[in-house]
Amino acid sequence: MIICMAGVAGDSIVDGPGIRTTYFCQGCPHHCQGCHNPETWDFDAGTPMETRDLAQIARDNPLCRGVTFSGGEPFAQPEGFAELAEILKAEGYEIASYTGYTFEQLLQGTPEQRRLLGLLDVLVDGPFVLSQRSLDLVYRGSANQRILDVPESLRQGRAIPAPPRWQGEY
Repeated sequence: MIICMAGVAGDSIVDGPGIRTTYFCQGCPHHCQGCHNPETWDFDAGTPMETRDLAQIARDNPLCRGVTFSGGEPFAQPEGFAELAEILKAEGYEIASYTGYTFEQLLQGTPEQRRLLGLLDVLVDGPFVLSQRSLDLVYRGSANQRILDVPESLRQGRAIPAPPRWQGEY
């Protein structure tokens, strides 16, 4: 399956704990004021890439144990990201995603968006809000954004915070 990509960081330490591969998708409907990646907004830009080739990028770094989907908006291309998540999850990678949607919105989203949500371990949800921006926050840009334990949130039907290592507690 093809995902339209803005880029890939093969050894990120800012998109979750540990050394991660971060996939930056192309296209975003949110257009948050002060966005860190406004170049990813345009749905007509980017580079089409096969999910199997994207998975190989994570495999090529023997120190990588987790991957993060960023953007753009990964939930704007849920089929491709779900396929990539399935491949990497089967190989033992922790799967995280940023999104401008809230967890609650995704629960009401398309079947494809709900499928992708169900494959995640961690979700950083909510739009970036410039007035709530803080450089003191771990793995998120504004105070309204939550870092959620997706399997537990789905089990309980409500947003549950991610484990301490995702909150900056080691």
